[in-house]
Amino acid sequence: MKMRKRHEVPLSKQAIAIINEMAPLRNGPYVFPTFHTGRRPISENTVNGALRRIGYKGKMTAHGFRSMASTLLNESSKWNPDAIEAALAHKVGNTTRATYNRGTYWSERVEMMQWWSDWLDELRAKGA
Repeated sequence: MKMRKRHEVPLSKQAIAIINEMAPLRNGPYVFPTFHTGRRPISENTVNGALRRIGYKGKMTAHGFRSMASTLLNESSKWNPDAIEAALAHKVGNTTRATYNRGTYWSERVEMMQWWSDWLDELRAKGA
């Protein structure tokens, strides 16, 4: 959910593997639950705290990953900008257009998410 609206996200093979790997460690419905209870997912602040603890204070935030993805996906010129915005659950700026364009760009988003995960794997393999 984002802004109290349902938002579906296609998962790459790598994301599904992580979910499956985490399954034995779960104590509730969430892959990454809060520390004290499995009834809520971790928050953006949990991710920000982890980033601070590993030395990224002032360099990266949880929301920064969304900004980075938007920038890199747009700069790749591989994807329809509307599909990128839909993947990030952003509304298109023009309210008339947003009212009439209800496309989800699902098939392109599936391909985009797999491309993104593969790209991250390539970076890791290069030691970037």
